[in-house]
Amino acid sequence: MKTVSTQPLNAQAFAPYGQVLECAGDSIAINQGNCQRFHDLAELELDGGETGISLFHAKLRELPYVLDLMERHPLGSQAFVPMSPDGFLILVADDDNGTPVNILAFVSAPNQGINLRKNVWHGVLTPLSGSGMFVVVDRIGDGNNLEEYSLVDPITVLAAQ
Repeated sequence: MKTVSTQPLNAQAFAPYGQVLECAGDSIAINQGNCQRFHDLAELELDGGETGISLFHAKLRELPYVLDLMERHPLGSQAFVPMSPDGFLILVADDDNGTPVNILAFVSAPNQGINLRKNVWHGVLTPLSGSGMFVVVDRIGDGNNLEEYSLVDPITVLAAQ
């Protein structure tokens, strides 16, 4: 069985797949200086439809993790924002004529979320600790915005060494 090791999530390494949502970089002081706004962190992409905000409650998983299913959303981006300060496993891949290839595994730091570009292959929501609760911002509307791919040869995801 093939393996892939996790790496810490960072904006530069994740850039081909989307944006890292975190309190980093420039901010704007608001509310009489009592709050910092980290503005416009995600590039929302929508082909028709509307932006929706949903809550997902995902089962906690652990490493090593067997990856056997990937999915993508051809009509819109998808953001995952954890509702607890815990990190989660993020699996992404390049596309080769409808097949996910070159799979990468990231583990977010506490208080990091992600926004996946439309049509990016990714694993299912995979919290490693915490509540498993996430705010998900994505496209809601007509059309098929979900494509799944079952891996013929599952991949074992290992913790970074």
